[in-house]
Amino acid sequence: MSNSVLCAVDVSNGDEDNNTIQAAARLAKLDDAQLDVIAVLPDYGISQVGSFFSKDHHDQMVEDAKIALNALVTKVLDAEQNKKVRHVVATGRVYEEVLKLAEATNAGLIVVGAHDSDLADYLLGPNAARVVRHAKCSVFVVR
Repeated sequence: MSNSVLCAVDVSNGDEDNNTIQAAARLAKLDDAQLDVIAVLPDYGISQVGSFFSKDHHDQMVEDAKIALNALVTKVLDAEQNKKVRHVVATGRVYEEVLKLAEATNAGLIVVGAHDSDLADYLLGPNAARVVRHAKCSVFVVR
């Protein structure tokens, strides 16, 4: 299938992305592929909203997201499997960052979650649809 399987999650979802990570890990294992897990933070710095935050706010958000992503993957897979996972925290638009990383890593598969419509998260609706529509590789949607 690929050199890597890319799994997109939202670290603010709590346990909502557990099934997505588990599915991505199983699919990566089937093909002996590298598992990459990405979390994308909004970029407040480029808008007027950014002026309301301190200069180190973005760096602190990235650091917090890295810790949360590591904890989430460790919880779902276990510490031993987590050591083999590449953790990526990006800033920007979710679908753009996911597609950019998929291309950079030559991902053969992108795994995204689809949650109940009443949950607000970055991979709900438009972002997941854009990933599916614009990806140059297969996309697996976990319900």
